[in-house]
Amino acid sequence: MDAKQLSQRLATVGAFVPLGARLADIGSDHAYLPANLALNQRISYGIAGEVVRGPFENAQQEIEKLQLTARVHARLADGLAAIQPADQIDVVTIAGMGGPLIRHILDQGQAQLAGVQRLILQPNVGEVTLRTWLMTHRFQIVAERILAEDGHTYEIIVAEPVTHAVQYTAEELLVGPLLGTEKSPVFSAKWQHELARAQTAVTQMQQAKVAPTEQLATINAKIKLIEGVLADVGK
Repeated sequence: MDAKQLSQRLATVGAFVPLGARLADIGSDHAYLPANLALNQRISYGIAGEVVRGPFENAQQEIEKLQLTARVHARLADGLAAIQPADQIDVVTIAGMGGPLIRHILDQGQAQLAGVQRLILQPNVGEVTLRTWLMTHRFQIVAERILAEDGHTYEIIVAEPVTHAVQYTAEELLVGPLLGTEKSPVFSAKWQHELARAQTAVTQMQQAKVAPTEQLATINAKIKLIEGVLADVGK
């Protein structure tokens, strides 16, 4: 993978970036995504944010190599602190991190989200905690995708700010309000796997000398939700 040939995961993230966007890609990994979108005339301006100097320097080198320094800039900063008011960023992408870390980045950078019209997020794990943050902070999920690549399953969540309250059910927070209605083969395979894992965990807990009552109740509730979702798949 490089800036000219993205992975399926990153290409799917990029497909949700509106034409002409002013993009901030946080945790940019060589600036591949903003560089690709700039090369294809998809964005008018891009920031590649990195918190560690090594990846930041890699992003700088990639941008210079592709002669994109007029439109894409690498920034060494923690999370959304990479965004400056003059950037006029309207789209933020954060991909390839855990959901709790993405949530932390969004939480710490709420001031930088003031002018942002779209978040495109790809958590590796912890989708529930991310959807909960979006709901609590009045971001409505407008699109979701699930895909399998190189033995991993990835979910992409696209959200936009709204002025009204947002409310999702426990099932929607778990599996996705839109993914749960589409129920693709990748979706079904993921939740069959998750159901098996949860059932194994329950068996192990029940065999313990002192069963963890609260944990058992939580996992059994999750199992019930997953079973309900999978029962609907065949309908």
